Amino acid sequence: MKLELITTAAFGLEAVVRREIEALGYTVIRTEDGKITYAADERGIVRSNLWLRCADRVLVKIDEFEAPDFETLYQHCMGIAWEEWIPADGKFVVTCTTVKSKLHNEPACQRTVKKAIVNRLQDFYVTEELPETGAEYPVKLTLLKDRATLTLDTSGAGLHKRGYRVADVVAPIKETLAAALVQLSFWKEGRIMVDPCCGSGTIPIEAAMIGMDIAPGLNRTFISEGWEQVPSSLWKEERAEAFGRIRTDAKLELYGYDIDRRAVAAARENAIEAGVDEQIRFCRADVNRLIGSPGTAGPAGKDPWHGQGSVVFVTNLPYAIRIGTTEELEEIYGTLRKMMEDEPSWSLFLITADKKAEEALGRKADRRRKLYNGNIETTYYQYHGAKK
Repeated sequence: MKLELITTAAFGLEAVVRREIEALGYTVIRTEDGKITYAADERGIVRSNLWLRCADRVLVKIDEFEAPDFETLYQHCMGIAWEEWIPADGKFVVTCTTVKSKLHNEPACQRTVKKAIVNRLQDFYVTEELPETGAEYPVKLTLLKDRATLTLDTSGAGLHKRGYRVADVVAPIKETLAAALVQLSFWKEGRIMVDPCCGSGTIPIEAAMIGMDIAPGLNRTFISEGWEQVPSSLWKEERAEAFGRIRTDAKLELYGYDIDRRAVAAARENAIEAGVDEQIRFCRADVNRLIGSPGTAGPAGKDPWHGQGSVVFVTNLPYAIRIGTTEELEEIYGTLRKMMEDEPSWSLFLITADKKAEEALGRKADRRRKLYNGNIETTYYQYHGAKK
């Protein structure tokens, strides 16, 4: 079956997700703010959910049309062959968002679409009762400037729910955003990566999963696994192929540090759950001592990355909105500024909501990218180390 899939993404990550989709072998039709539309099939639903690291969720595009009034919305929805997707016992909840449209009452739009689907399925299955006891088919109506788009959500829980986060800390970074930070950095296998403020370990864990080629959705389930249109054989085949790709022999040098003992303990637990604990060294350390005084961190009293010529720092700084204080942040900036002066070949990639980060670091970033960490607007500052 030929399908159009829509993958949603946080603002600023569209290009990253587009590259991931193309790497899976699919043709992108259109890239817009927060979403990428591409051509695929049933197997594409499975592969997209298993392999997209930086996307939010995967949707099947059902239809798109102009809907200036409720009658048009109802009649068009009634004309869609919902029975091709939703069985007689299928459970379907309708959600809606509307922006700059005449139909701005979201609950009314939801009721209209729900009624149209119910009437269509009742006519097709020749029944007055739709028990909705079977598999779930979440229907989403998006109205933008009177243009309606109807989709089915194939993911269920957001794709950032990898399944390895068994222990948490305050204000964790989303797994999808962490994966994007790694992919937008200079890090790759053969280079050392350090996260000096690792929290529950999400950035190093995502880097390890990338380095070992572990599919991010391998250890979780998806709502479309219960759909007749996506055969269980496809899920079995794609999961088997994904397991076969895991590089257990990968040689990675990844380090995560945090001043909070509980955070370090949480990071270790999460890494074990993700199956990457042998690839990452987590230690308790104050970032200011860690970088400023070689050999002060770690149980052995020595960190092998000190003195190396190509170290990549990727971190989510405690930017004094949800965690940390302004004074603590200023001290960290001073440490990072001195690090870049003393180690010009090291690269620094940091995400923060602080608009004065460049001023505090003493130089303009080589590249910047606006990103959203949840609902907080942030900037990903990228400082490229000099080549040796």
